[in-house]
Amino acid sequence: QVQLVESGGGLVQPGGSLRLSCAASGISIRFATKGWYRQASGKQREPVASIRGSGSTDYADSVKGRFTISRDNAENTVSLQMNSLKPEDTAIYYCNVGGPVNGYWGQGTQVTVSS
Repeated sequence: QVQLVESGGGLVQPGGSLRLSCAASGISIRFATKGWYRQASGKQREPVASIRGSGSTDYADSVKGRFTISRDNAENTVSLQMNSLKPEDTAIYYCNVGGPVNGYWGQGTQVTVSS
């Protein structure tokens, strides 16, 4: 049984930082494409960042230079370091392994950026 468990969300002031982590079990994520998506209230889920098995990365324009996706193959985890957070980053963040159509999803973790 494949499980993805996110952690690290919370409430942070604008300009602050958070680090999200996603721990996978039941599957090795080493060679899969792994990504973070987010869904703000009333909006569609959107891609934030992804990292391929090769280690190459992609970022949404809105987070480039502020967010960094990384993976730890030994720990079977993928993380998202979020710096210089803005109120518009407020959303539920989801971990994905294997792509948005046929892949696996975590349960999501809330990130709220507010003063």
